[in-house]
Amino acid sequence: MSILGLIFSNIHNREIFEVTKYRTIASAPIGGRYRLIDFPLSNMVNAGVTQVGVITKNNYQSLMDHVGSGKEWDLARKNGGLVILPPYVLNDEVYNTRLEAIKSISSFINHSKAEYVLMTDCYHICNIDYSDLLKKHLQKDADITCVYRKCQDKNESNLPANAFVLDENERVVEMNLVDEVKVGWNLSVDIWIMKRDLLQTLIMESINTNYHSFNRDILSKNLKNLKVFGYKFDGYFGNICNLKSYFDVNMDLLNNDVRNELFNIPNRSIYTKIRDSAPTIYGEDAKVSNSLIADGCVIEGSVSNSIIFRGTKIKKGCVIENSILMQDTVVYENIHLQNVITDKNVQIKTKKELCGSEEYPVYVKKNGVL
Repeated sequence: MSILGLIFSNIHNREIFEVTKYRTIASAPIGGRYRLIDFPLSNMVNAGVTQVGVITKNNYQSLMDHVGSGKEWDLARKNGGLVILPPYVLNDEVYNTRLEAIKSISSFINHSKAEYVLMTDCYHICNIDYSDLLKKHLQKDADITCVYRKCQDKNESNLPANAFVLDENERVVEMNLVDEVKVGWNLSVDIWIMKRDLLQTLIMESINTNYHSFNRDILSKNLKNLKVFGYKFDGYFGNICNLKSYFDVNMDLLNNDVRNELFNIPNRSIYTKIRDSAPTIYGEDAKVSNSLIADGCVIEGSVSNSIIFRGTKIKKGCVIENSILMQDTVVYENIHLQNVITDKNVQIKTKKELCGSEEYPVYVKKNGVL
């Protein structure tokens, strides 16, 4: 049974924060060596999806550099494989909504021979079994199946959100866009599966009626006409929409249970671009505790509760605490960093102490020198 995968790389303006100012949310670095797109892309490949379109909007150069031909995900194929879909517009305006993005690639969808279409956003990390999602979709004889999760925190940062009301058979009977949530509510995670023919029909209807919103104009208005069911996801869900949530999700990866759930599930690996770096070198006075250190680093100082990306150099006398240092960061001698996020290629030379808080971490922009 063939499935076409569609990944929205940067559909929302609400995900534009410091880390994503000059890159898509899909290419935001995470966990020392990954990008956010690695998770939905790997989830699709693990479910046997061999044709994937990545829908772009702007700032997608780093995304293209990361995914390349799709070789690391076994998607460098003559037939199907990975396709980057740049924005196609008939005027000066680029699409602003998910439905408009789908309209812009309707020819790509029409030329696909897949029976089903699986669509997902890129603002979250999770390891989800799409094979089980398709199985439940078929068992329910659903027209559309939407993935949701139970709200665990009433102070959700990724708002507004779409909340589902389900009946006893898990059919979606009501959907509301909410600015405040309560613990236990069913929140959409922006993952859907449906037949390709149905999606094509919905696209044509939306063009004829000038609809713009997938959730409001397509799903919500068709709850009585279409069999729309919910699929509950109970696993870890890292929700990223601002600098604090980006910091928090990275810090979650220091939890062994979270790492096992994301990266150690049999036959559901998370793949990423390979960088052939030498092993990390630890100096005689290096001290490391509860941290993730990628390959190609040189650690001569003290590191605790931190995420250190590839190629980072931490020199003697440095103390790094509760921080995220992205690729090729260099921290010179006797510098103290606490609750700091450095983007790629940052050099910290003269600032002897740089401290933020868990609520407001300090961010140093790409190629910054302090």
